[in-house]
Amino acid sequence: MFTGLIEHLGLVADIKRDEGGCTLTIGDSAPILGDCHIGDSIAVNGACLTVVEFDKEEKGGWFTVWLANETLDKTDLGERVVGEQVNLERAMAAHVRFGGHFVQAHVDTTVTLVDKVPDGDSTRLTFELADETMLPYLVPKGYAALDGASLTLTFVDDEQRRFSVMLITHTQEKITLGKKKVGSKVNLEVDMLGKYVQKSVAAALRSSK
Repeated sequence: MFTGLIEHLGLVADIKRDEGGCTLTIGDSAPILGDCHIGDSIAVNGACLTVVEFDKEEKGGWFTVWLANETLDKTDLGERVVGEQVNLERAMAAHVRFGGHFVQAHVDTTVTLVDKVPDGDSTRLTFELADETMLPYLVPKGYAALDGASLTLTFVDDEQRRFSVMLITHTQEKITLGKKKVGSKVNLEVDMLGKYVQKSVAAALRSSK
């Protein structure tokens, strides 16, 4: 379980691909490796991945994860290149404050950044879905995880399959989203509680017939 509060920006240090998937090494990661163990889960751009190797000190600290083809197909991680920054968050510990929202780091789909407009010191980002599958879970003032960052939805247009978020200056400095260009893919995870509510209501309606 994660919170959607990004802890650190890591740097893609190495990528090795083969027919089975991809090995990704994230460098400049020492701040989140102090309590790391092999097998731990770290969300990379909102995708929960398992640490298979790490070093807390070498080259600013690094860790390696394996991405299956399914993960490459469902997320934007297959488009990352060496030298790019990625959002990092360790799995939530039971004793810490819960500051974001319930995030599983199971990416539902990718969306496309279609507009990026300054609004005072903030930036308004608008995204477009490829289809309507996730629309029922996106509501104004609700929340979603975008590249792993918990953000409030400021606008939803079901007809155009679009939604917007606002990034304040602090958030722009702490996550990668504000650096992405129009046309970029972004990982989306919708509110899992919304999924449970929809399934429960649908089951209740079926049983009442």
